[in-house]
Amino acid sequence: MKHILIVDGGPRRNMNTAALCDAFAEGARAASPEIEVERVRLYDLPPYKGCVSCLACKLKGRENGLCAIRDGLTDALRAANDADGLAIASPIYFSEWTAMTRAFLERLVFPWLRYTDFSCAAPKKKPLAWIYSMNAPESMMPDIRQHLAILEGAVARGVGDPAPAFVEAHSTVQVKDYSRYAMDGLQPDAHLAWRDAHWESDLAAARAAGQAMAQKV
Repeated sequence: MKHILIVDGGPRRNMNTAALCDAFAEGARAASPEIEVERVRLYDLPPYKGCVSCLACKLKGRENGLCAIRDGLTDALRAANDADGLAIASPIYFSEWTAMTRAFLERLVFPWLRYTDFSCAAPKKKPLAWIYSMNAPESMMPDIRQHLAILEGAVARGVGDPAPAFVEAHSTVQVKDYSRYAMDGLQPDAHLAWRDAHWESDLAAARAAGQAMAQKV
C-alpha cells in the first residue's frame, strides 16, 4: 500500500484550500485502490513552533533528517518523511504561506540540509505537489512566485522531484456573504464572477494532480 500525505496549512475547514485538498485526495484515491491518502490539518495540531535553531539536527551522528524538537508537529514531520508522495497546501497570505505552513516547512527542510556539502536530501524520495489558494489575481503570480521559490526549490531538491505539480486557485471568494463585511475594495462581484468561471476547473486540476501523483508513487 502506497501512502500519500496531504499537509493542509489552511485555517478554515470548509473553504478554498480545504476543497482543493479534498479534490486532490479524490483524484489520488480514484487512481488506484492501493493508494492510502492521509491528510494532516496543521491548525488542528497541538502547539508547535518554527525552527528554533537548536542545531541538534547538525550534531555528528544525529543527521537522521527529522527535527529533534518534540512537540505538536513531530508526528506530521515523521509522516512527511515516510510518505511515498507529499502534497503541501496553503492559502497565500502576503505573498507567502500561512505561518503554520511556514513553520512546518522550516522544520521539515532544515534537517535535510547538510552543512558539510550544502546538499539537501530527505530520508525518502517522492513526488511533490503544491496546492495554493489566494485572493490575489493570476496576474500577481510572478511576483508571488519570487517569495515562494527558494523554499519551494529546497523542498523539491530534498524529495528529489525536479518538476513538482502546482495547483493554483486565484481570485478566490473569501466569504459566503460579502454584504456582511467591509470588503468593497476587493470588488466582490468580480471575485464571484471569476469563481463561477474558474472554480470547477481549479478543482479538476487538483483531482488531476492527485491522480498523477498516485500514478508516480
